Amino acid sequence: MKVRYHFSLVLLIATVLGGCASLPPGSDFPRTTSSAYAHPDETRLGLAFADAAREHDGQSGFRIVPVGADGFLMRMQMINAAERALDLQYFIFRGDDTGRLLTDAVLHAADRGVRVRVLVDDGETVGGDDQISKLESHPSIEIRIFNPFAYRGSITLFRATEFLFNASRLDYRMHNKLLIVDNAVALIGGRNIGDQYFQIDPEAQYADDDVFVAGPIAQRLSWTFDEFWNNGLSIPAGALSHEKSSRAALSEHRVVLHEEGRQLKAEGADYAKRVATGEPFNGMVSGRLPLIWAHAQLISDSPEKKKVESGEMVGRLMHRAVANATGKVQSELLMITPYLIPGDEGMQMFKDLRLRNARVRILTSSLESSTVLLAQSGYMRYRVPLLEEGVELYEIRSQLGNSRGSGQTAAISRHGNYSLHAKLFVFDRQRVFIGSMNFDQRSMHLNTEIGLVIDSPELAQQVAARFEAMVQPVNAYTLALRPSNNGGSPNLVWQTQEDGKTVEYDTEPAVSDWQRIKVHFLSLLPLDSEL
Repeated sequence: MKVRYHFSLVLLIATVLGGCASLPPGSDFPRTTSSAYAHPDETRLGLAFADAAREHDGQSGFRIVPVGADGFLMRMQMINAAERALDLQYFIFRGDDTGRLLTDAVLHAADRGVRVRVLVDDGETVGGDDQISKLESHPSIEIRIFNPFAYRGSITLFRATEFLFNASRLDYRMHNKLLIVDNAVALIGGRNIGDQYFQIDPEAQYADDDVFVAGPIAQRLSWTFDEFWNNGLSIPAGALSHEKSSRAALSEHRVVLHEEGRQLKAEGADYAKRVATGEPFNGMVSGRLPLIWAHAQLISDSPEKKKVESGEMVGRLMHRAVANATGKVQSELLMITPYLIPGDEGMQMFKDLRLRNARVRILTSSLESSTVLLAQSGYMRYRVPLLEEGVELYEIRSQLGNSRGSGQTAAISRHGNYSLHAKLFVFDRQRVFIGSMNFDQRSMHLNTEIGLVIDSPELAQQVAARFEAMVQPVNAYTLALRPSNNGGSPNLVWQTQEDGKTVEYDTEPAVSDWQRIKVHFLSLLPLDSEL
């Protein structure tokens, strides 16, 4: 997440200088309105789950995917199973090994006659990510870019300069993550497309979750995709390219995908072969891996969230729905969020929960595991007030002592680059939220987000079990307050377990002293509303 860190620094200057509002480049480019495939019941996947939905009184089926590699396999296998329509919506679509394999699968789906629509945000595009746009010359594929930069290269300085002078538009990002096949099944959660998000990159592993969805809720997810796809901020890739995409260029890209994409191996596992087994996806379709059927509420932001926030138009604000669900908690709230910047609203919510003696437990990033120091700096000042309210705080370690519940193998865990990326809430162990929304000001007010609140004690217990595994003393720091020697503000301490012994640190664990210096300097900047 180094790109987010660099842009956040530029944002400080942009916030001071302001920014010129403008329309995205390519806004006047000809486009066609389209909608989700209208007959999911005529596809294999639609038929496979239609009877089950009727047997469960119109409920939808769910299965959480906590293992990173399974998140990759599921996407590949779902794309390979598509018959009629394939819709992908992502904040990040990297051009790394897994990104290329998924791009190759999308291309093969289009070759079979599947209509493909891909919508990606442009906020954290880096060199190589534009490889997905090379598919646009295929007659069955459309690529759109949400709120794009005018500059299409990958030189950070040029992108930062454009951001500096157009911050009021470019600060608004689409953070949604969604994959829909044949308007019949979907995968929704917190994972972007990239090696780190599938926890197979030794240099960086981001723990996250998806939930596989079948039944009526899939059609409602398609409606939200259509809403974003047909919005004026979603610009056809062809409007942004200086060079007209050609069949010849696509053929060259096809060769690259074929030669490079099939070589993905990590810690001895050949993922191309694992994709070919069809598992775990086939198990879910056949019923060998049963789904949990339940009622669910789809909660999402409007594509024009910025205008809804300002009162310029009527629409949906997801953070209100999350607040409503949280406000109904009676006994316990569990929260996993990599970025924790609650602001005044969030602090009041936690205070209200504690006033009625509800237990509040939160797992978030430690300094040593943080991938975005600016976000970490915004979180730091909330720790003491949260603990004083009786909130229980845990910070994930970058080196896990036990890989159970981590979403990855013990072999990859030994590399010690573990970070949180999951966004999970458990309400009274009866309902669970899973989606793209962090508990920070950016997710609440600046990014568009999407998620599900599922009324299922069984799913809630599964997420709670993962929470309990991740907050073990060998995997996380438990924060506590100690009285100050001079009678001033209490001191923070970090409790953990190392080599079978309980350890307590009164200096914040970090990668280096320099990391501590940087984050404390950043904490002095007035950027809470942007984090």
